[in-house]
Amino acid sequence: MRSFEDRVLLVLLVAITLTLGWILLPFYGAVLWGLVGAVVFAPLHRRLARSMHGRDGLAAAVVVLLVVLIVIIPLSLIGAALAQQATGVYAQAQSGQLDIGQYFQKMMEALPTWVVDLLNRFGLGSLAGLKDRLSAVLLRGSQMIAGQALNIGQGTFEFFVNLFLMLYLLFFLLRDQDALSERIATAIPLRTEQRNALLHKFTVVIRATVKGNLVVALAQGALGGLIFWFLGITAPLLWAVVMAFLSLLPAVGAGLVWFPVALYLLATGAIWHGVILIAYGALVIGLVDNLLRPILVGQDTKMPDYVVLISTLGGIEAFGLNGFIIGPAMAAMFIAIWSMFSDARRDGAFVQETPPGPG
Repeated sequence: MRSFEDRVLLVLLVAITLTLGWILLPFYGAVLWGLVGAVVFAPLHRRLARSMHGRDGLAAAVVVLLVVLIVIIPLSLIGAALAQQATGVYAQAQSGQLDIGQYFQKMMEALPTWVVDLLNRFGLGSLAGLKDRLSAVLLRGSQMIAGQALNIGQGTFEFFVNLFLMLYLLFFLLRDQDALSERIATAIPLRTEQRNALLHKFTVVIRATVKGNLVVALAQGALGGLIFWFLGITAPLLWAVVMAFLSLLPAVGAGLVWFPVALYLLATGAIWHGVILIAYGALVIGLVDNLLRPILVGQDTKMPDYVVLISTLGGIEAFGLNGFIIGPAMAAMFIAIWSMFSDARRDGAFVQETPPGPG
């Protein structure tokens, strides 16, 4: 039987942990990305520390500086340009210079009869209503991006506070990673092999999600924006960001953007532009995932595509942009823990011995 003091200690542990989580909740994004950065850049920090003769603090400072130079500053510049393009697209749509509904109507008029009949069968035959709904959705999307740009400008102080906290936490997590890892491992009430396997799975999944999904998404978005710019399509940077976000989703990806645009080009008489976009999308953008992901991720974190898709969508729905990391990580932890439980049951770890009878 667990003693009364042990029960009180357990209750205090849970209560204090939940309270601290509630206190840190407003900054959970900064804490999350600080932790993700520490996991991703831990190998680089170790190499730098060895080359600096064990000076962990200096190596951590160098890594934080590299993160600012190669990640934060470029993303800030891209975000500013994106906000400018999104605001411009919304202004053109509001003034009538960009009539999205008219473009959609032209494409629908150029479709074959059997395609129109198929749309009618699915209740999409009312072209005027569908055009209005599509126009409204696209306008709301542009308005939202433009509004977010204003909100970012108004919330500059909060943004820099979160950025400072993330970098500050990243420095100490890198500098003290060995001591923290040992303390966390000791506190987890699991057998040694289970604890090591779980921590290894968590680390591998975080690195794979960032290196694999994020890098592939950035590559596909950059390549898509490049071909849109080459073909003279309006707001190529805006479309590049949309393709990058959609590339986070397996089985769908950037094709949800470039393929309909290619069909529009074909339907409106820009045959060569449409053919070039289809060929480029299939042979260049489409192959990036198959070429880069195995190199960046490897075979350690293979999960079924449907699990990755559902967990990513659910994570984004629950946690916003942070969910594209939280969702797959929780799915991987779910699979790993259930696998450990199944192994333990198979090995008889949960089978209780029958107490001997009297006499």
